Amino acid sequence: MLAATTDNDGAARERRCIATGAVLPAEKLVRFVVSPDGEVVPDLDGKLPGRGIWLTADRTAFAKALAKGDFAKAAKAKVTVTPDLAQHVAHLLIERLKADLGMARRAGFADTGFDGVMRALDKKIPPALLFHAADASDDGRRKLRSAMKSRELDARSLTVLTRDELSLALGRDNVVHAAIRPGALADRLILNSMRLAGLRDPSDLQGQRDQMGQDESTL
Repeated sequence: MLAATTDNDGAARERRCIATGAVLPAEKLVRFVVSPDGEVVPDLDGKLPGRGIWLTADRTAFAKALAKGDFAKAAKAKVTVTPDLAQHVAHLLIERLKADLGMARRAGFADTGFDGVMRALDKKIPPALLFHAADASDDGRRKLRSAMKSRELDARSLTVLTRDELSLALGRDNVVHAAIRPGALADRLILNSMRLAGLRDPSDLQGQRDQMGQDESTL
């Protein structure tokens, strides 16, 4: 289960989106800061110095913020914002996910392949989340959902990466399913996957769905 980000006093953090005005948990937004030269810079870890500017992790909110000049209004200064901001942040999130998946593999926290994931569900410590490639078959996902339900597991299921991205991150060919054990890495993977889901162009994933046809059980 993803823990809510908290302030130093332990209270859950909420921030206001500059585009929608909605007050949301920080996990549902992306933090930005303005660099000394006036450039709007994404701060995925929330650690860069400067006053934070928060925007909902959603393509519509990003488009609205750019169209309405919301970054300049929030900063009360002239700023420079890349016009493809949503794509840029999505790319950063993809790279972050790939790096964390690689770290999970090296630490022995990842199980790959349909059969590997099925075995992981029966381990003493079951996975906290499952990754499914964009072109994973409905049948494969259905079987894994059924297996989790029969075991009363509540692992998060995510479909935000392509088969190639999962394979590269996990150091194996043709990875369609992967299971990640609980821990800080799993929490961070869930957080950044939720953000990516709202920002990634669906056409990036549709291309792989259209090419589906390989037998995902032979991983």
